Amino acid sequence: CHTSGMLTPNGKEYAQKIPREELTHLILKLLQAWKEPLSHFNQHIEHHQELPDDSLSKAKQISNMVHELKTGVEKSMGIISNSLNGMASSEGTGLSISNEASMMSDSDFIHCFRRDSNKVQSYLKILKCRIMPQNSC
Repeated sequence: CHTSGMLTPNGKEYAQKIPREELTHLILKLLQAWKEPLSHFNQHIEHHQELPDDSLSKAKQISNMVHELKTGVEKSMGIISNSLNGMASSEGTGLSISNEASMMSDSDFIHCFRRDSNKVQSYLKILKCRIMPQNSC
């Protein structure tokens, strides 16, 4: 996976120990790392005539959801998107991530995306519990 070089906590108990700001930044880095690869993936599958329209629609929907989620996290946590866009490392927006992701097979790409989206979902649940502990977390 093109994001495997990113340091992420292994397991819920480790993620719960990370300060809120760092966990939010990690979520944003994961989402940013998928922005360009998802765009390339969408362009790639649009050229597959054998794919049903609902598969193409679903792929575009996923890309839009990632973009909206990134924007929502940035707004809700008061983080300016330029802080990520200005990062010099490959974790933010580097070409090595894009190139590595574009060379993966479709099944590997989907596997990696599912893995990272599960991480993001878990991290968001942890943040939600910190912000609104009354939700019986």
